[in-house]
Amino acid sequence: MSDSLGSPGSCGSQPAKRTGVFQQRKLFGDSCLAEGHGDAQEGLLRVQQTSAVFSAFLSLLSLASAASSDKGTSKSTLPSTFKPPQVFKNANLVHVVSVEKNYVKENINVVVENIDKKPQNEYYLPFTADQISRLGGVEVKDRKDTSAGPFVAEKVEFDPKSDTQYLRIRLPKPLAPGAQQTLGISYYILKAYSPLPAAIKQEEAQFLTYTFSAYVPSVYTTSKQKTEVKFPSANIPDYTKLPGSGDIKEFPQKQGTKLTYGPFDEKPAGAYEPIRVRFEFNRPVTHVARLERDIEVSHWGGNVAFEERYALYHRGANLSSLFNRVKWQQSQYYQQGNTHALKELKFPLRVGSVDPYYTDVIGNVSTSRFRSNKREASLEIKPRYPVFGGWKYPFTIGWNSDAKNFLRKTAAGGFVLNVPFLEGPKQNEGVEYEQVEVRVILPEGAENVKYVTSIPTQSITSADVEIHKTFLDTIGRTALVIKARNLVDDFRDRELVVSYDYPLSASLRKPFIVFSSAIAFFVAVWLVGNIELKFASSGHVAAKK
Repeated sequence: MSDSLGSPGSCGSQPAKRTGVFQQRKLFGDSCLAEGHGDAQEGLLRVQQTSAVFSAFLSLLSLASAASSDKGTSKSTLPSTFKPPQVFKNANLVHVVSVEKNYVKENINVVVENIDKKPQNEYYLPFTADQISRLGGVEVKDRKDTSAGPFVAEKVEFDPKSDTQYLRIRLPKPLAPGAQQTLGISYYILKAYSPLPAAIKQEEAQFLTYTFSAYVPSVYTTSKQKTEVKFPSANIPDYTKLPGSGDIKEFPQKQGTKLTYGPFDEKPAGAYEPIRVRFEFNRPVTHVARLERDIEVSHWGGNVAFEERYALYHRGANLSSLFNRVKWQQSQYYQQGNTHALKELKFPLRVGSVDPYYTDVIGNVSTSRFRSNKREASLEIKPRYPVFGGWKYPFTIGWNSDAKNFLRKTAAGGFVLNVPFLEGPKQNEGVEYEQVEVRVILPEGAENVKYVTSIPTQSITSADVEIHKTFLDTIGRTALVIKARNLVDDFRDRELVVSYDYPLSASLRKPFIVFSSAIAFFVAVWLVGNIELKFASSGHVAAKK
């Protein structure tokens, strides 16, 4: 993540504080966050005074920030000859691979033992260059000590041409020689599946394949491990079989919708055993190549406007023949809607959301339904056509909400905005996001902007302050732009907290400009009306003489 985040013309190149999955930046103002950690704590204390809702969240942030060290970027560079030191051993490891949704979620629960003579605090996890480009949502925790908080995980680059890249996990406290610690590592891999067959009829079932290793790729020796694979259904026609051990003659063992490879005996560092599974996934493989999410705050209107622009693709099997509308309608009747085509999206919104709209490149789309009451708000939309594998569907949705649902004023006179970083559709099959750009458009003249988000640090690629110009603006509105990669719908409703100052002079600028412009217009009209534009006749001029 870039560290050149600061106010234009100020010391924005100073590094910012890192706190696990939380991150904090002072992006716009008279001084930088790095110039005084006390200023950051003071700003956070002002946020704590807003309401009881923010107190626990920001108290956790303050404690984590005080204990953390400066981190420049989410990617660091090491010498090209770098090799992770053999200072750890995986005493016991359980690897859980979930292919239940249209992205892969992997959980590694491992008991790490320090076999070195010195305390160690850096644990490395290897990935291929292709995998790490599709890796996102990395979170690391202590399985036995939840109070330890999330650990810092960052990509390290030592040789761009190498096919092996590393994720470095920093333990909050160095692990003493001979001591053990249980880590829970979770991450997501996007664009992981390949359809097989690659083309099918529209009424046929869809099957996907996924390739991985039966042994967890590790730079350390692993004493004991096993891998569990979870599927969306029990229809798993093809999977790799391996020789068993002990009383088990053959791996994997199948139990309903789960395959278990192992337990395996000690494996050396770098051990790899390719596994491929083929399973039925008769659901849409929904992939959002790009999501642009705008959050516009209006103090005078007391409104927060949301707009989301999607570039959506279906990454499943293509159609082997032309789309047939009659067969589609028949399948919806006889198969009760069981299809691999995307036919609708459901967006749970915050209570109090109003005035929704749904458009695409053609214009307004009327196939939508909006429900709103005191307990829920939901927007259900249907594309103009069912989206099959290989098809795309760009569209835009938007809605408004009362500012009091998201905006609070602090005792010191500043403001705190608490909104979801990611909302989007909530589907049983899941949704993956390759690129996400969140733009928080604040009132004109807003300054001293800071943000905190619970999105994993490794997924945030940049955060900047820009100027957004629209109607009736003079200098333009302050806009916080945060870019992220490789997110999934599991991060729906993760918080984005933005604090800023809004001086009285800035709040009165727009009414003053509007009033002044109106007065100037009427004065100009009056002056123009008093100009004599007629030509006097010659007789009238002689009479005057």
